Amino acid sequence: MSNTPEHYDMEIQPITYIMANGLGFCEGNIVKYVSRYKEKGGIEDLKKARHYLDMLIEQEQKAYDAIPKWNA
Repeated sequence: MSNTPEHYDMEIQPITYIMANGLGFCEGNIVKYVSRYKEKGGIEDLKKARHYLDMLIEQEQKAYDAIPKWNA
């Protein structure tokens, strides 16, 4: 018997995947919420995943925008 909550009763645990792939905070939360939404939080978990995805997009856009662009 495992102490793992039912919403994480899956072949590969999200935390195992997150750590093995060196994912950051936002990426890890996206994986977590998308992995469990059917078993736990439903649409609310999908909204949380979208929130972290929006944050990640904003972060990546800022990093991209900070790169000097050279016109040839």
